[in-house]
Amino acid sequence: MDKKSLQIQQLNSKMLTFSILQKVAMPPTGWIKAIRLSIGMSMLQLGNRLSITKQSVQDMEIREQDGSITIKTLREAAKALDMQLVYGFVPIDGSLEALIDRKAKELATIIVLRTSNTMKLEDQENTKQRIEKAIQERVAVIKNEMPKILWD
Repeated sequence: MDKKSLQIQQLNSKMLTFSILQKVAMPPTGWIKAIRLSIGMSMLQLGNRLSITKQSVQDMEIREQDGSITIKTLREAAKALDMQLVYGFVPIDGSLEALIDRKAKELATIIVLRTSNTMKLEDQENTKQRIEKAIQERVAVIKNEMPKILWD
């Protein structure tokens, strides 16, 4: 196994532990306010723990709700609430391998169809089976080489 494959496998393993969290929806008020209210902590008390004003706590809760809060602020709020911020990414495709497969197939399809189109113009059109086989072969090459163009 090469270094790149090992990196992908290790990172994918870490990401998969977060996948269950996809099903957890953020409370409508945001996590900070929901936790603060659930444990009976006032804005003033949270503000004192963070060394900020009650108004600043309210602003922070609004920023979390609208998605403009920083990770640093979330980490500080979590600490003040005796919590720990957990942060990560989950691939939309389910795994890094599936993401790479999808992107490689998209790129391979573009490359093969471009070539096929040129051949069609020259009256040398390929069959659908031959085109599909060419795409599969190109996918394997792209996945092996992992060119930067894969992410354009």
